Amino acid sequence: MFCKNCGTEIPEGTKFCPKCGASAETLEQKINDAANAANNVLNDAEQQLGNAIDDVTASFQNAANNGNGNFNNGNFNNGYNNGYNNGYANPNPNGMVPVMPLKTDRSLLMYILLTIVTCGIYSYVFIYKLAKDVNTACAGDGEETAGLVKFILLTMVTCGIYSWIWYYKLGNRLNNNAPRYGMAFQENGTTVLLWMLFGSLLCGVGAFIAWNIIIKNTNAICAAYNNQNGFAQM
Repeated sequence: MFCKNCGTEIPEGTKFCPKCGASAETLEQKINDAANAANNVLNDAEQQLGNAIDDVTASFQNAANNGNGNFNNGNFNNGYNNGYNNGYANPNPNGMVPVMPLKTDRSLLMYILLTIVTCGIYSYVFIYKLAKDVNTACAGDGEETAGLVKFILLTMVTCGIYSWIWYYKLGNRLNNNAPRYGMAFQENGTTVLLWMLFGSLLCGVGAFIAWNIIIKNTNAICAAYNNQNGFAQM
């Protein structure tokens, strides 16, 4: 095999010529590399979606079993909370301690990809898991980020208005808890809300910028929480 740029003989499979630095990959190798990369992304996406769905299903089953599925008398909420506590955190004298580290590698690209592939279903799974991690990392601040059930119901009842309130409060909560972990975020709830509201004027791009802010700050808070509690990052 010879370099197409300088003619130097190089071993098969070499990606760059050791003499001139030019790419030595054939078109077939580049296609194979791209196919392998795409396959890895899709496999990872499939695994994430499967894990998320299993997690949501288990929590709602716990809610039904512990709360008898009765939403009107408040037992549904109690069961939901008990299911969350039993499945994700163990109470001890010092408070809630998760049995696993919080997720720190959320990606806007993966969020968009999986939302498209699942016809929007993954966006709700994403909200469920994100709210759960935020409530764990920010516990004790006197606030609570509404979970999936409340988010869906109140958004429907208010014709979408509650979703803006949810984004605003989440952005503020992340900003307010940053100093607790030795950090400072430039963006707050107002920043997120403005990007959401004016997204339509930017061909919808503003909404993605707002979500990127939420994802970035949530990842940072969760990473700091994991570090504080001696968990390996994930």
